[in-house]
Parts: sequence; C-alpha cells; structure tokens
Amino acid sequence: MIISASYQATVAGLRSCAGVDEDQAAESMRRSVALASAARRDREALVAASIGPFGAAQADGSEYTGDYGLDEDALCRWHRHRFRLLANAGADLLAIETVPSLVEARALLRLLDESPVDAWFSFTCRDSERVADGTPLVDCIRAVAPHPRVAALGINCTAPDLVEPLLRQIAPHARKPLLAYPNSGETWNADARSWCGVSASVRFADLAPGWRDAGARLIGGCCRTDPRTIRALRDALC
Repeated sequence: MIISASYQATVAGLRSCAGVDEDQAAESMRRSVALASAARRDREALVAASIGPFGAAQADGSEYTGDYGLDEDALCRWHRHRFRLLANAGADLLAIETVPSLVEARALLRLLDESPVDAWFSFTCRDSERVADGTPLVDCIRAVAPHPRVAALGINCTAPDLVEPLLRQIAPHARKPLLAYPNSGETWNADARSWCGVSASVRFADLAPGWRDAGARLIGGCCRTDPRTIRALRDALC
C-alpha cells in the first residue's frame, strides 16, 4: 500500500506557501497521486490518496486535539473541494487519516457519498480508549463502520504502545478490515515545530505481531518511521 504525499495539501495552502496559482496547486495535488502510482511499477500495490484533517492544513498541531471550533457542516464545506480533487485523481482508494474527532469523521463520511472510490478511516488517539478530542474510539468506529463505502478502519499517528489495546476494543464493532500504522511514539510540539520524546520505532517489529493478533490486517508506520521500520515489520510478519 502506497499513500500519496497529499496529507497536508490544500489549494489555498499551496497558493499561499508555494506562490502558485489555483490550477497549479490542484495539479500538484493530483501529481502526488500520480507519483505514488508510478512508484509501484509492476508490484502488486494499491495507491491511497491521503486526506488529512482540517488541523493538518492549519499547521498548528490541532489535528492532535481536534479543537477547531467548527461544526460538521463547516468542516464538510471546508473539505469538499480537496476531497473531490483527490477522489478523482486516479487513486485506488482514499486514506482518510489522522481523524481527531467524531464530528470531523461525520463530515468526511458525508463527502464519501460523493466519491467515485472507497476509503479507509483512521483515527489518531490520545490514550488507549479515546481519540484526540476525547471521544471514545468505539463511538467513532460505530458511527463510521456501517457505511458501505468504508473499506477499512483503524488507528494511525498514535503511540505504538497504545495500538493493541485500541484494536482489541474496536474489533467487535468494526466488521471491516482493521489497520494500524502508528507514529514513532514521539509527540509533535506545534510551538517549537519539532517532534519531542524518544522514538519507539525500533520496537515495531516486537509489537506488530500483537497488532495482527488483535485483528489488524493492514500494518505500517506513520510519522517519524522510515523504510527501515517497514522492512522490520515485513520481516516480523511475513
């Protein structure tokens, strides 16, 4: 599975930061999917177009709190253009990832009805029970799982030690394939614009069999992991 480098990208953000016009910004986002597709060459791999949360585009760390002050309708309006752009960029599916709240999940679920491709939904969690804004993860899974266009459900950009207990909680409620791709265990300091703490990515190979035993069928790494992490996962699981 290859995920496009579009997680934080928006047309407005690219116009502001890169000095491009609207058409060039949109083409850059589509190109992220094209590059991911080209990278798979002849390998059997799916390409997922990454759609990150509102907080990621704000670049203020709020994707790890979900504290936006926006309701479901406002989030739906904000996401619609980039959602449509990436959904029509040629990916096999969408990676709706690092979702920090139930309200944002519901907004994105509404947009999935307008999409030509299916999606996975992946939440970022603050502890072994709750997503970033404090909502129980089980409540989020119950709200999203019944949608026929949701292909898989799970957890990403969460400390690796939390993954197994989170998976065991949601497995009875998901009824879809589960995925797990945690970060290194470090935390993002938005003020310093840097990652802080000690990386646990070297322990992924030890932890990953527990994620699989808890039901995960799509397993990988998120922020602060690298190709060595993925190779270690492969060696531990294959």
